Amino acid sequence: MSRLPVLTLYTRVGCHLCEQAEAQLQALEYRYQPVDVDGAPELRARFGDDVPVLALGERVLLKGVLGRARLSALKVQLLREFRGDGQN
Repeated sequence: MSRLPVLTLYTRVGCHLCEQAEAQLQALEYRYQPVDVDGAPELRARFGDDVPVLALGERVLLKGVLGRARLSALKVQLLREFRGDGQN
């Protein structure tokens, strides 16, 4: 089982970059929860048109084009941060 935390993917319906990001996240076996920014006024105000955004809690990890290379590098970083030896 992955040691990665569940991330949040801020997205919106009809966003082709968001769809591409989801496909890459699935291909790289990320655990994530998609959240439509248009579903809540505070999210729409926070992110505006800056989607997709990948976050861990309040920490924005990546935004914009979430290609395979960027997501792979992030996965290595997160695995180091959340390694299973209790030193995260």
